[in-house]
Amino acid sequence: MLAGIVFDIREFTVHDGPGLRTTVFMKGCPLRCAWCHNPEALSPCPETMRSANGDRLVGKTYTSESLAVILNRQSSILCRGGGGVTFSGGEPLLQSDFVSEVIDQLGEMHVTLDTSGQAPMRQFQLVGEKCDLVYFDLKLISPEMHLRFTGVDNSLIHKNLETLSEIGVPFVIRIPLIPGVTDSEENLQATADFVVGRKGLLRVDLLPYNRAAGGKYSLLGRNFSPPYDENRRLNTDLAAFERLHIPVHLAGTANRQ
Repeated sequence: MLAGIVFDIREFTVHDGPGLRTTVFMKGCPLRCAWCHNPEALSPCPETMRSANGDRLVGKTYTSESLAVILNRQSSILCRGGGGVTFSGGEPLLQSDFVSEVIDQLGEMHVTLDTSGQAPMRQFQLVGEKCDLVYFDLKLISPEMHLRFTGVDNSLIHKNLETLSEIGVPFVIRIPLIPGVTDSEENLQATADFVVGRKGLLRVDLLPYNRAAGGKYSLLGRNFSPPYDENRRLNTDLAAFERLHIPVHLAGTANRQ
């Protein structure tokens, strides 16, 4: 029985997949996105957040069985409206064997994987093939830009998107709109060209920038110094996708925020 580290379990969420859901946020992430708004998810280990209200330990260990028991208790409510469980993070595929083992112990609930795609192909396939839906982040198509703003290149991410199309699991592409970085006409057009015609693509979601992104860094003893202008007006032009007849939504008009 495997054990995994979770930094949050949010019940009755409505923006992490279809219907009413419980979202499990796994700890640890291989990316270091300059705009990350969950810094407590980056380290794979438990850590302490310190605030005026006291200290809080972020990161709790569960066995796959104990987590599955928690999730299965809610199945009658979640399944009633076509909802289910979403595994997010961090990057849930850093703990792919654990997540896979949890999924094996769930009932008939709908399972969504929310991933950056940055994982070895074995880990991606292991979990992806057991899911009903995948939210797949594509931040920057340019390898150089991706390396600059996330700390890794995107070759593995692109290969895993191809794998996702091959295994036939439906997916939604998500693009976090970062002012002057991911929202450029060049990046949006390149993303549209990259995903058009892929088997299983349901739509593209554009996610507006979270200006509260840096609020939690100081609680972990870290600094937030984004290398871009947070106050720059976002480009939310959908034309790059509409020209290729790709369904596209801005958060707030889609079911994902």
